[in-house]
Amino acid sequence: MKIGIIGLGIMGKPMAKNLVKAGHALVVRDNNTDSQNELVALGASVADSARQVAEQVDLVLTMLPNSPQVREVALGTDGIADGAHDGLVYIDMSSIDPLVSREVADELAAKGVQMLDAPVSGGEPFAIAGTLSFMVGGPQELFDTYAPVLSAMGKSVVRVGEIGAGNIAKLANQAIVAVNIAVVAEALVLAQKAGVDPESVFEAIKGGLAGSNVMNAKAPMMLDRRFDPGFRINLHLKDLTNVMSTAHAVASPMPLTASVFELMTQLKAHGFEGEDHSSLLRTYESAAGIEFGRGEPSA
Repeated sequence: MKIGIIGLGIMGKPMAKNLVKAGHALVVRDNNTDSQNELVALGASVADSARQVAEQVDLVLTMLPNSPQVREVALGTDGIADGAHDGLVYIDMSSIDPLVSREVADELAAKGVQMLDAPVSGGEPFAIAGTLSFMVGGPQELFDTYAPVLSAMGKSVVRVGEIGAGNIAKLANQAIVAVNIAVVAEALVLAQKAGVDPESVFEAIKGGLAGSNVMNAKAPMMLDRRFDPGFRINLHLKDLTNVMSTAHAVASPMPLTASVFELMTQLKAHGFEGEDHSSLLRTYESAAGIEFGRGEPSA
């Protein structure tokens, strides 16, 4: 299948490479020339605009930072809507406001373009490995047709409901991940402050009920004080902004998520917004008056 992909960032680039590995012909578009060139070296071609991407392909995928970028690429000048043609399908893999997904889908439908929202979970390592989880909203028939394309980039592809439902699921995912990371940091700092090696605590509890994919991925990063981003604080703040906005709109209280949102905001205020969300550890070690690490606590 000839596929266009717009957005070759920390997630989009490895996802595009996995589409090439699966045998798809790609037309790519990104503001980063180096990222485009990496895909060109693998056989992709480059377009100068989203409109030019749409004109050349049967399926357009986007992996963009947030709602405004998706709206602009889909509906703005020289956007996907301007390149609409019979049979064109659009799948947005970005994590955005569900209401924006529905608005974009409605406007594209007027141009004859069908849409799925299909945000992902897993971060950069899963994007590279092709083992992402897709949460998809949209018509069942459209999902059935294009699920194999998503499967080239992920190990789990689940339809949640109609358009926007994928992003509702992603908001739930991001809330759970945020609170999980925070409590892992909180508990490991407690262990060290109480004089117990946090690595030993991690090894002792990871196989029990407290164990999780989040703990397995993030506790080692905390123990190593390695905060190079798989998923940046500023991106998680973006997602939690959408979480809280949606929660307020439907009157669904989320006090735990709101607390972690404020902790991440503290990190941003201190210049750590480019670090991995495992750097939530910083807020807890500072509050406890220790420098966290393996072994005995140090004042």
